[in-house]
Amino acid sequence: MHKNVTAQPVYSIPLSYRRMENLHIVFWLLKDISWCMIWKPLGIAMIFPTLIISIVIAWRTRQYMSELCHNVAITVWITANSYWMISEFLHFDEQVIVGEITYRYLALIPFITGILILAYYYLYYQPRHKDETEIVE
Repeated sequence: MHKNVTAQPVYSIPLSYRRMENLHIVFWLLKDISWCMIWKPLGIAMIFPTLIISIVIAWRTRQYMSELCHNVAITVWITANSYWMISEFLHFDEQVIVGEITYRYLALIPFITGILILAYYYLYYQPRHKDETEIVE
C-alpha cells in the first residue's frame, strides 16, 4: 500500500538558504581536507566561513525547535572539530593539562555540548510536543 505523502506537513527551505547551506558544506570540506593534508593556513582560514554560516543557519531556523537544536549541535561540532584541528596544527594537542588529560580532550566540551542539546531535544522536548507540527509558511 502507498502512503499518502501529500497529507503530511512539508518543510520548505528558501532557495537562498539552501544555497548558503550548500556553500557551508564546501567550506566545511575544504577545512577538513586542509586538516587531513596539513595545509595549516587554508584549514585555519576555513574555520571562519564554516562557523559563521553555521551560526547564521541556526539563527535563521530558531523558530523551529528541531532545526534549531540540530543546527546548534552542528555549530558546536564545528567548534570542537576546529579546536582539535588547531591543537594538532600548533602541536599542543598532546601537551598534558593534568594527569593523562591532554589539550586534545578539551574538544570533548563542545562535542558533549552537542550531544546534550540533541538529548534535550529527543528525550525532553520532542516527547512533550508530539502534537505540534513545525509548519513553515
